[in-house]
Amino acid sequence: MELKQLIAQRYSVRAYLPKPVEDDKLNTVLEAARLAPTAANLQPFKLIVIHTEGREENLRRIYNREWFSQAPIVICAVGLTQNAWTRYDGKNYTFVDVAIAMDHLILTAASLGLGTCWIAAFDPAQARSFLGLPDNVEPIVFTPLGYPKDKPKQKIRKPLSDIVCYNHW
Repeated sequence: MELKQLIAQRYSVRAYLPKPVEDDKLNTVLEAARLAPTAANLQPFKLIVIHTEGREENLRRIYNREWFSQAPIVICAVGLTQNAWTRYDGKNYTFVDVAIAMDHLILTAASLGLGTCWIAAFDPAQARSFLGLPDNVEPIVFTPLGYPKDKPKQKIRKPLSDIVCYNHW
C-alpha cells in the first residue's frame, strides 16, 4: 500500500477482535518505533508492552474504556526527559520524540492490518503505579494493538488552506 493511502485509511480503532497479535508483527511495529528519528538521535523513550489478559481491571483504572483492554496488547510510551535533547531556550524534546516514534509504530501497525488508538487522556498516577515507573520516567501515550473489530468512520479534516501559511503568518 502506498504511504499516502495508508495515512488516509488509518483510523482510531475502538473495538478489537480477541485474535492474538503475532510476535513477528509486534516486533515489526516496535522496530519501526526504534528506527524513528529523534532529536540528536538520543531516543529518550522506552516502550512498555502490556499483554492485556488478566490485567483488564488495572488497565481500566488507567483509561476507563472497555475497548482499551479488549485488544490483546497495549503499548505505553514513556519519556526519559533527562536523556532528551533540550533546545537553547530550555524546551525539552521528549514529547516530540515520543510522538514521532509512536507515529511510526501506529502507521506500521496499520500497514500490517492491525489497529491502534492514540490515548493521551489516561490517569498518569494509575499508569505510574501499575507500570512501576520511577519518578524520572513519564508516561506519555498509550495505544491498544490488535485486529480491528469495528469499521472506520469518515475522517473530517480541515482543508489545507486552514492549516498552511507560506512565508509568514
